[in-house]
Amino acid sequence: MSDFVSPEARLFAIIAVAIALLVSERIRADLVGVLIVVALWAARLLNPDEALAGFSSEPAIAVAAVFVLGAGLLETGVSDAAGRLIARWSGPGLLRPLALLMGSVGLLSAFTHHVTTTASMVPVALDLSKERDIPPSRLLMPISFAASLGTTITIIGAPAFLIASDALQGAGEPPLGVFSVAPLGLALLAAGVLFMLLTGRWLLPDRRGVEDPSAGYRLDGYLTEIEVQPGSPLLDKSAEDLATDRRYEFEVVGRIRDGSRVPGRFAEGDLQEGDVLLVRTSPEHMLAVGEERGIELGPTSQYERASVPRDADEEDVEERLVQVVVAAASDFAGRTIAQVDFRQRFGVLVLGLWRQRGWLADQLAHVRLQPGDVLVVQGDEDALARLSADRGVLMLVPFQGRARVLRKRWLALAILLGAIALAIAGAPLQMAMLVGAAAMVLTRCVTPGQAYRAIDQRVFVFIAGAIPLGAAMEKTGAARTIAELLEQPLSGATPFIALLAIFVAVALVTQFMSDAATTALFAPIALGLAGAIGVSPTACVVTVAVGSVASSITPLGHHGNLLVYGPGGYRFSDFVRAGTPLTLLVGVIAAAGTPLLWP
Repeated sequence: MSDFVSPEARLFAIIAVAIALLVSERIRADLVGVLIVVALWAARLLNPDEALAGFSSEPAIAVAAVFVLGAGLLETGVSDAAGRLIARWSGPGLLRPLALLMGSVGLLSAFTHHVTTTASMVPVALDLSKERDIPPSRLLMPISFAASLGTTITIIGAPAFLIASDALQGAGEPPLGVFSVAPLGLALLAAGVLFMLLTGRWLLPDRRGVEDPSAGYRLDGYLTEIEVQPGSPLLDKSAEDLATDRRYEFEVVGRIRDGSRVPGRFAEGDLQEGDVLLVRTSPEHMLAVGEERGIELGPTSQYERASVPRDADEEDVEERLVQVVVAAASDFAGRTIAQVDFRQRFGVLVLGLWRQRGWLADQLAHVRLQPGDVLVVQGDEDALARLSADRGVLMLVPFQGRARVLRKRWLALAILLGAIALAIAGAPLQMAMLVGAAAMVLTRCVTPGQAYRAIDQRVFVFIAGAIPLGAAMEKTGAARTIAELLEQPLSGATPFIALLAIFVAVALVTQFMSDAATTALFAPIALGLAGAIGVSPTACVVTVAVGSVASSITPLGHHGNLLVYGPGGYRFSDFVRAGTPLTLLVGVIAAAGTPLLWP
């Protein structure tokens, strides 16, 4: 039957069904991407090699590598350190914290995925809102907006620019350089910050957010033990040194030697190999301690010396950690951890303990458990299932913490800058990003497991599936047909008005489709329109990419908006009220700026 239907009609039918599926969200976006590939081949619009070309394309490979690079910055604490600096530099009131948060989030989003950046800064903003008594709704939406604007500073900040560059290359135009969009992106970020400081803040609601139900188990002040190993950097440290050294973010509350408590604080030279320090610390730093050379997390006592057997992915300790709440009628209550003997009974190790009231400064094995105590335990899937089935356990809660390899934060930053420098020097972008991603894993800034989990497979598969749409639009002539339909109404308009019209169309569509899909759909059309409206193909395609990533008319426009929706206590209309004028401002700057940058 396909022989009786024109290729253009077949393609438009595939696009219409794909858009309907994406808008309805009946099927996951990545599956829609796979269906697009299958449909383009089944409709005989593309051969198998052409339909599958997206999986080996520069945008798909570069996006996967950028996810790993972003994970390196997150896991080594670079993002956390940036958040602490912002909190430290923020003055009283709203304006200075708002400017610092938006500026820093925007710059970070130029090099990492904007959702990752937003997620890492939400806790910083929430802490800041409590300290300064600023409603979270006044901070979180601007952070999400800034993250979207920041992706326009480099072409690795969002898949849309990689797809735009690929489309330009396919049309015989020069590809975009890593920082070729930086002048426009920096102008957009600066305009966004000024808009929020001068006008937008009056459009933000004054509302408290919805508390994360799992936040009650993001606890600090865990009691745990660390053993000093041969060659440990702790050997020459005194108690005062550890208290002031920012690399060791824990509080020493006791010292054990040969199974006995050593009274008093230790001076320089007193700490010996095999000594066990009792420390209080946060979940993140509990895991980070175990990553330090010469320092071992646990064991809890002489009864639990043997470690839990590890699987092939032994680097990802946090995957086997859970928080266990001791039940009110538990037979654990009143017994010490050594008496319960968790390793023998369940096959798990107790690595930490949190108690709401009372000071814990005893060896973990000797602590008598109370109802409501929260234990951090490590074990394999079967062991954790046995523990969960015991009546003494109220619930198992996922461990709210990730190991931060803090000593490698400068190395992670250097790897990112090196990858960017490699791309600027002329290396293919996907290869430069892959070199950086491989370096992050080889230097253990991230483990292989963390690297794979950092890659959003849905985004990768969807991008790979959406890219062939551009090739199909060119091959069937559909792009030219749409361009001709738009050419007449836009031909009499000035380049500014024409580009602004294209931006508005893209901005509306991207509220219901991903930035990658919107750019893949509109880039070929923009290439066909460029000559008719009197602008360069690059200016036209970049305008499409900016409209795809920097439009926040609704909370559906970007995942970052959805991420702050609950914590900020927002309503749908809040984004329409604050996001629409900002999006129009972005459109005006893009329509005016792109012809100047690419005449």
